[in-house]
Amino acid sequence: MAVHHNNVLHNNHFRKDWQRRVKVWFDQAGAKKRRRTARQVKAAKLGLRPVQPLRPAVRCPTFRYNMKIRSGRGFTIEELKAAGIRKKEARSIGIPVDHRRRNKSAESLKINTDRLKAYNERIIVIPRKTKQNKDKKVDLSNVTAARQVQAVLPLPASSVAEAPRAITAEEKEFQAYKHLRTTRGAHRQAGYLKARQQKKEEEAANAKK
Repeated sequence: MAVHHNNVLHNNHFRKDWQRRVKVWFDQAGAKKRRRTARQVKAAKLGLRPVQPLRPAVRCPTFRYNMKIRSGRGFTIEELKAAGIRKKEARSIGIPVDHRRRNKSAESLKINTDRLKAYNERIIVIPRKTKQNKDKKVDLSNVTAARQVQAVLPLPASSVAEAPRAITAEEKEFQAYKHLRTTRGAHRQAGYLKARQQKKEEEAANAKK
């Protein structure tokens, strides 16, 4: 761009002491080890509890990915009711609750209810020291198993693979595209056909009078 008018010429300084402003990350491995040690110390202070919270098995969103199963945010109120666990109690024993998610199929409800029941059977709840349960003894022989509950309850398989087999004659004759179009058209015209049939019946009833 050409210089116009009687303005001051630019005098930019591009030789500043840039070495002082460079941020290095040579302690990456050491910082990683410090974080890991801090997590272990924190876990030891918290005492006996599951390694991580139990997560529900949910389908990925959209038609493209819904054949896959992943870990969800939390269990629904309906799933907790089916498993016989109260909402406040669930949060106190490592079960997150998601009040926004809804069960849109009986399959998802059954899978997550079974996960909750299996988790509830394995977990060991140690009561707090109070005056009422001061002398109450708790069996801690299965504490190791209780800490590994998450490993015992992996996510279920998204689909069951079928064994290879020969294609039948009926399957060869079946026209999938034609069937889909016919079904779609019947579904679209269902309301109109029902109204027309109802109108015919009313006319026939009036004619008899």
